[in-house]
Amino acid sequence: MNTTFRTLSIAAALAASLGLAGCAANAVSGNSMPMDHGSAGAMSTAMPSAGGMSPGANADHNQADIMFAQMMIPHHSQAVEMSDIMLAKAGMPAEVTALATKIKAAQAPEIEQMTGWLTGWGAPTAMSDPSGHGMTGMVDDAGIDKLKAAAGTDAAKLFLQQMIGHHEGAIDMAQQEISAGKSAEAVKLGQDIVDAQQAEITQMKQLLTTL
Repeated sequence: MNTTFRTLSIAAALAASLGLAGCAANAVSGNSMPMDHGSAGAMSTAMPSAGGMSPGANADHNQADIMFAQMMIPHHSQAVEMSDIMLAKAGMPAEVTALATKIKAAQAPEIEQMTGWLTGWGAPTAMSDPSGHGMTGMVDDAGIDKLKAAAGTDAAKLFLQQMIGHHEGAIDMAQQEISAGKSAEAVKLGQDIVDAQQAEITQMKQLLTTL
C-alpha cells in the first residue's frame, strides 16, 4: 500500500509541475515579466536564510530550498516551452537551434530532479500564490505569443533577447539559494545554474551581434 501511494503521489507531483509550463501568473505587457520587481532584493525576502527556516523544515533542507525548487520548476518549464517553440520553426540559424536544444536538454531533467526533492520533502510542487514572490525573468503571455508568431531572423533575435532576461532571472534565484539554502544537492544545482546560464548569456549576446 505504501509503495502504491508513493507512486501515485510522485505521478501527481510530476503532472502538476508539467502543467506549469508557460504559465506566467499576473502577466504584464512586454517581453519580460518580473513577478516582483527588484530581483535580488525580492528574492531575499522570498527566500529566508537558514536561520529563519520554517518549523517544518527537516535537518537536510530548509524553507529556502523548498522555495527555490517551487519557483525554479515553472521557470525552467517556460524555458523548455520557449525552446520547443524555436525547435518547431523552420529556417532558424544553426547556432540558435543548437542553443535551444541545449537549454531543453539541461533544464527538463532538472525539473524532474526538483520535483523529486519536493515530493521527498513532503512539500507542494507549486506555490499557492507565486505572485508575491521574486520569480524574475518570466516572459508574459503576450511575449510568448509574439515568439510563436515570429519567423526567420526576427524570431531568432526575439528568442535570444527573451532568453537572456529569463536566464538572468534564474541566476538571481540560484544565487539566493547558494547563500540561503541548506540542502547540499539544491545548493549545488544553484551553482550549476549560475555557471551554465551565465555562459549561455555570454553566448547569446554574441549571437545577437551576428544576426
